[in-house]
Amino acid sequence: MNTAQLSNEEQIAMWNGAAGQAWVETQAALDRLLEPFERLLVEAVAARKAQRVLDVGCGTGATTLAVARRLRAQRACVGVDISEPMIALARSRAERERAPARFICADAQTHAFAPGSFDMIVSRFGVMFFADSVRAFANLRRAATKGADMKLIAWRGPADNPFMTTAERAAVPFLPELPARRPDEPGQFAFADRDRVYGILNESGWTEIDIQPLDVGCTMPKSELLTYVSKLGPVGRALQQVDERTHARVIDALRAAFAPYVHGAEVRFTAACWMIGARAAE
Repeated sequence: MNTAQLSNEEQIAMWNGAAGQAWVETQAALDRLLEPFERLLVEAVAARKAQRVLDVGCGTGATTLAVARRLRAQRACVGVDISEPMIALARSRAERERAPARFICADAQTHAFAPGSFDMIVSRFGVMFFADSVRAFANLRRAATKGADMKLIAWRGPADNPFMTTAERAAVPFLPELPARRPDEPGQFAFADRDRVYGILNESGWTEIDIQPLDVGCTMPKSELLTYVSKLGPVGRALQQVDERTHARVIDALRAAFAPYVHGAEVRFTAACWMIGARAAE
């Protein structure tokens, strides 16, 4: 088995286990936090006047559903994700809303989409987890019509996003087994290197590649902060395995470490991202 296959299996296991369940449990808070990015992608779809949209790494479906509302019933929006619990919630939300959206539980890297199915592909933080990104984007290229647009939002590097790594820095004295972040491996910051992202898209058949920095102010209620930082990411997964005393010590450390981001009843930080655009080669 090659490294890419192993890495992909690890991602599938993670997002169908603790990580996926944590996103399901915190869905409402995450939707509120990430709504500015959802809005940017919905506006991009509207500007393109897209008819058939694929949302890659759709998670619990917020962006897919928002696009479907904008497109209305006569058009199609499909979300794809490897996480069964997240897709189950997305389907439930679509059913409650009677939204014209469909969800596929599959790996977008290998799923056999019908060729030329989509005239626009979008993703909100869903494309950084592929074991083989060139293969994944080549597969998405085959799923796109000729001349289809792609709009992706991905994180820049950890140095640009101190909020996103504060929990790990605060918790590591108590959780020495926390996995180290490694550049270019599947994960939150896998697309930090702009040149690498350009190379992936170029090699996989995309043209008119445009990668621009995107800095977005994000907020959440102070009351949701500790749930957010203690359930999600490497620290959230590690906390499920520790004893009560260690858990309490980590929570105290997190509370102190995130204090600079708390302003009254609100938490504020800047999300440093890339807005990535490309077009399927004619």
